[in-house]
Amino acid sequence: MFILNPHSSVPIYQQLVDQVRRLVAGGQLVPGAELPSVREMAHEHTVHPMTISKAYSLLESEGILERHRGKPMRVAALRRNQSGVAARLKQIEPQLEALALSARQLELSSDDIVAQLRKKLGEKP
Repeated sequence: MFILNPHSSVPIYQQLVDQVRRLVAGGQLVPGAELPSVREMAHEHTVHPMTISKAYSLLESEGILERHRGKPMRVAALRRNQSGVAARLKQIEPQLEALALSARQLELSSDDIVAQLRKKLGEKP
């Protein structure tokens, strides 16, 4: 479910936080859905349990996850402003800015970029 890249310049805990945010906002993780335990996640991705714990704690402080003693972390009930398109687009704003900068530097047209993005999303041009 989660893809953590140890070779990325983005810290692993931040990768996990960003992915959970997107999956919740996009509806793939619904309220009440259980996340793997800290130990399971750490073992599966070969990272220190404190890394996973940090990510879960940040998500809990944001109200995205909720903790119930002795039970797995769960996705919290959606807040009213969490599921809108504008809120979801805001989450990918940094990646869009980086993509736009790279496209300008490589002198690629918006048509080229959109066509490539459609392929990545599995859409027909």
